[in-house]
Amino acid sequence: MNDQSNKWIGKRTIRPDGVDKVTGRAAYAADNSMPGMIWAKVLRSPHPHAVIRGIDTSKAEALPGVKAVATAKDFVDFPLDKPVPIGIQDMRWMSRNMLAREKALFHGHPIAAVAATSQDIAAEACKLIEVDYEVLPWAVEIDDALKPDAAKLFDFTEFDGKPSNIAGKLEHKKGDIDAGFAEADVIIERSFTTRPVHQGYIEPHACTVSVGADGSTTIWSSSQGQFMVRAMTSFLTGIPQSSIRAIPAEIGGGFGGKTICYLEPVAAVLSRKSGRPVKMVMSREEVMRATGPTSGSKMTVKIGAKKDGTLVAGQGVFYLQAGAFPGSPIRGAAGCSFTPYTIPNVLSTGYDVVSNRSKVAAYRAPGAPIGAYGVECVLDEVAQAIGMDPLELRLKNIARDGTKAVHGPVFQSIGFAQTIEAAIKSEHYKSKLTGKFQGRGVANGWWFNAGGESSAQVNITEDGNVVVTTGHPDIGGSRASIANITAELLGVDYNRVSVLIGDTATIGYSNLTGGSRVLFASAMVVTESAEKVIEQLKQRAAKLWGIDASAVVWENGEARPSGQHTGNFPTLTLAEIAAKATETGGPIGAGSQQNTTGAEGGFATHICDVEVDVELGTVTVLRYTCIEDVGKAIHPSYVEGQMQGGIAQGIGWALNEEYVFDKQGRVDNPSFLDYRMPVCSDLPMLETIMVEVPNPKHPQGVRGVGEAPLVPGPAAVCNAVSNALGIRFHDLPLSPMRVLAAIDANMKQAAE
Repeated sequence: MNDQSNKWIGKRTIRPDGVDKVTGRAAYAADNSMPGMIWAKVLRSPHPHAVIRGIDTSKAEALPGVKAVATAKDFVDFPLDKPVPIGIQDMRWMSRNMLAREKALFHGHPIAAVAATSQDIAAEACKLIEVDYEVLPWAVEIDDALKPDAAKLFDFTEFDGKPSNIAGKLEHKKGDIDAGFAEADVIIERSFTTRPVHQGYIEPHACTVSVGADGSTTIWSSSQGQFMVRAMTSFLTGIPQSSIRAIPAEIGGGFGGKTICYLEPVAAVLSRKSGRPVKMVMSREEVMRATGPTSGSKMTVKIGAKKDGTLVAGQGVFYLQAGAFPGSPIRGAAGCSFTPYTIPNVLSTGYDVVSNRSKVAAYRAPGAPIGAYGVECVLDEVAQAIGMDPLELRLKNIARDGTKAVHGPVFQSIGFAQTIEAAIKSEHYKSKLTGKFQGRGVANGWWFNAGGESSAQVNITEDGNVVVTTGHPDIGGSRASIANITAELLGVDYNRVSVLIGDTATIGYSNLTGGSRVLFASAMVVTESAEKVIEQLKQRAAKLWGIDASAVVWENGEARPSGQHTGNFPTLTLAEIAAKATETGGPIGAGSQQNTTGAEGGFATHICDVEVDVELGTVTVLRYTCIEDVGKAIHPSYVEGQMQGGIAQGIGWALNEEYVFDKQGRVDNPSFLDYRMPVCSDLPMLETIMVEVPNPKHPQGVRGVGEAPLVPGPAAVCNAVSNALGIRFHDLPLSPMRVLAAIDANMKQAAE
């Protein structure tokens, strides 16, 4: 699969951060320590919905060892009626999510924070804070929040001219939906629900913040974007961005859940008030109660087709939980659900619903797995109704070059057809299932992918090595991939390239690690930087030879004379040129900053085999294959890892994972003991097939691969279970209780 003309691109090189991580040397945010450092803890609301009439912190402040106490009054006050956007977040909500202002809006909502000389003292001081609550009615689930008499979280949110917990609506239209359904020979309409699931990163949120006497502020934290941390901390605390240096630590997973702040601005306020560095580390329970997750949902999907399998109409209505503040990923649900297909008439609508649960955060292709779940399950029923193979039905109707997506763009240079063709030809799809309660499911998925702002710097060291600095935290393997690209461009050995993640003071602005954008964007700025360096190397060689730079070519890591000078001078290696840099003009290096464009969406096709124990209701995944158009696999092992990770998370979403709330509106399973993510023993070997259709708008053909592998997962698993039992399922997760209930209901119906 790899292009044999490449020496490094497409090769499985050793990951540069691997040794430190497996030996425990890698430094994460919770590993940071400073002289004079104190600890902070957070007081959280015991109520899911309550007016905060007053907060008395005097007893906490009087406790020996307490150095500072923070409440919402220490943050900049953003009025509720005026948006203050930073990227995909709104500072009105970020401020109130970190420390509640007018109301506590979910159980576990931060109310105040205390910094003290020890964690125990800080925790004890939190207990001494007296909060005067006026407890209000609350609604956790979508249906409860939408009832006419439901308690309203905000006074200013209206829908159809009435106060409502619907905080927003998004609609995509194409063609005439009524005319489309009038053409259909088969129409299938079903309603579905999914439960909220957490991103499940292993490393809890942590930070250390030091505010100096002159106001200069340094932040050490794990996040998906140090520039985001700097901006949000500045907006919420009033500290100028120019006074803040945000330094990224290694990150122990994020999956979108670390694209927002929970701690850093709070720690900054406490450090400013105390004059001491402040460290904060969340417990797992705090992570589960007050960060993420992604939305739960309810939806109705209706699809019409002709007898020959031609899809003529598709309609989806998606209600997504936003949690305590507006901002659910309705763009992903409404915008991605029908996008894999050429359907002439589509109406896709998303509703953003606030309720008394923690504010949702991005989770790997936010909203797209929810929309795909409904559409892909209905497509399976359409295929069954007309007697067509489910992959053949999809292949007949897929988006191709020139297809206009329901959300607007026209596709160019996509490899979606190749993924389905590869799936149909795969040994997996051709294999036979032999067990009585075994089943096979398929599904497709799509994610937008993104470009955006990125910066890079390439420097040549005095001994002829290469140091590359980018501005993106490495979550998906960007350092190894950038090293492959740089080594290829400069013609040097991979081991002579070091890739660093710069902080906000050492590299130009770079947007978040998220949206499947980082390798796409960083490769573009690194390529431009490397090309500038090559020109400098050619100029230096020309100076040493006393010829014009236009007569110098750079090949295989060496400068050589060309044209009339061919053979007149011995070639000069990068190391030889670097050794004489001082006498030829000084340091060699170049940077690039771009707002990158040209990202093409990512398509994936999944095949899932399962076996159901009809006595226990348990589902075992027997085999799973993900086929994806990856553009160009710069580092195939990392690409396969992304695909396998998406599979595992999709299986968890489909079978096990869900937030459970008790009758007091509290999360009842806030630990990994009770919130059940799949582990290695739950899974078979996860198979991958990489289809490479290079993106022509990118110098290396890169197409983002981080998010598309999750999108089809819940639907593929659900379709497999439905196939195994002959029972259609419409609610996730397919827990043993839910599976047994469906089996019992089916047996009762058959008996009648």
